[in-house]
Amino acid sequence: MAHVAVVLCGSGFKDGSEIHESVLAMLALEEAGATVQCLSLAKPQADAVNHLTMEPYAAPRSMIEEAARIARGNVKDLTTVTPADFDAVVLPGGFGAAKNLCDFAAKGAAMRVDADLERFLLGMHEAKKPIGAICIAPVVLAKLFGRQNPELTIGNDPETAAALVELGVQHVACAVDAIVVDRKNLFVSTPAYMLGASVKDIHQGIRKLANEVVRMTK
Repeated sequence: MAHVAVVLCGSGFKDGSEIHESVLAMLALEEAGATVQCLSLAKPQADAVNHLTMEPYAAPRSMIEEAARIARGNVKDLTTVTPADFDAVVLPGGFGAAKNLCDFAAKGAAMRVDADLERFLLGMHEAKKPIGAICIAPVVLAKLFGRQNPELTIGNDPETAAALVELGVQHVACAVDAIVVDRKNLFVSTPAYMLGASVKDIHQGIRKLANEVVRMTK
């Protein structure tokens, strides 16, 4: 049975992990026969947003404390685990993936990835363990592995796709219900809310991603 890490960075599409994408990923991974462990970082979010008014709160919040809302409390600090503990990892999207896991939202292709997440993902990749990336999260893989010219997708947004290409990615336009599989690098990506308008739109692509990630662990 594959043991898969799901990396969260808050709770909410404007400042943390996209909740629909996160829950659908966990559900699909379990349905594919995997066990799931949520991970996060004990660090402040880049910002915090009132998701009713879309106005910023005065102070940022803790990524791991907010992620615990999605994980029902069962979330581990990413710095306390190693790639040896898992067979694969999935990164849900949400604006927090571009604000907290890296600073793509502010710096585009000149971004940096959180150092602790970078070490973890480099270790997973070196161990030839699959990595799934949903929605905007492929930008993290683009920054870390762009020199390997991976095939990734964020859907069809020209500006974001151009930033990935600048980093070395072979961007593949992709429908919301489909996935892009890079078998050489063991990457799987799907557009989710980069294209979808509702939870109904995104679930098929996320389910396909989860099934492929689990399949790659065998």
